[in-house]
Formats: sequence, C-alpha cells, structure tokens
Amino acid sequence: MYENKLDSFLESLKSRPYFFDGGLRFECQRCGACCTGEPGVVSVDENEITQIAAFIEVPRPVLVERCLYLLKTSYAIKETDDGRCIFFENGCAIYPVRPVQCRTWPFWFQNMRSLYAWKGVASRCPGIGKGHLYSKEAILECIGASYPVYETLMREVLR
Repeated sequence: MYENKLDSFLESLKSRPYFFDGGLRFECQRCGACCTGEPGVVSVDENEITQIAAFIEVPRPVLVERCLYLLKTSYAIKETDDGRCIFFENGCAIYPVRPVQCRTWPFWFQNMRSLYAWKGVASRCPGIGKGHLYSKEAILECIGASYPVYETLMREVLR
C-alpha cells in the first residue's frame, strides 16, 4: 500500500513544479535539535543494528538489550527521560553509522509534502538553508530511502 503511494508521490514530483525544484541547502550543524527535546522514535533495521554494534564495539545482543527497544516487529533506539537519543552526547556518537532515518534528515516524506511542512521543519533545524545544495534528484533519493522507515513507524507506532 505505502509503496504505491510513494511511487505515485515521487512521480508527481518529477512531473510538476514543486517548492524544491531548484534544490535546497542543508548542512548538519550537529546541534542536536533533531536528537534531543521532543521524544521521537528512531527505527533501526537489522543491518543498522549490526553496524552500530560493530562501530561501538559491543556484541549485538548487548546493544539490543541496553540501547534498543522492541516496537511490534522491529527495534528503535532508546531515549533518555528528557527525550534525548541515548547516542547523543556533545554530538552523535554513532554519526558514521547513524540509521537511515537520521542520514536522510530533513528530507523525509512528511517534511517534503508541502512548503508549509518544510518551513515548520526549518524553524526547528538550524542546518536548513546552510551548506550543501541538494538537487531535486538527491532530495527524491532521500525521500525514497527514508520512506520504508516512515512506513514502519506508521505500521508499528501509530496504529
């Protein structure tokens, strides 16, 4: 169901003018605005779990037990009581192997649906409007890469 919706959405973006046709600038400021504050759910797949465990040099079962929690059929990264990702301490401790959900920020499906949605995200993220100019094609790739995460969250958290 979601795959057809994504395909339709991406095709519509390719074939009509949209607010990011000329690209958008973004450079992570490592400020933690997206990693701290409001609670959220950062889903991780099996490959990401393996990569994170190897990067922080702990056995995979230890990572799962101490750093993740089970949704319905997949895992998410734990947060501290104040809503901070447990891997955020003066920056992202797993930045080179951060999950796709983090790597594709802020170019998520739900953020790119309208200029209004984008402006809302930009008001909370100081990296938007700075740094690298992402082309429309690169933004569409991020949307496509992050959509399975969106689908997982819709299925396992919001339903």
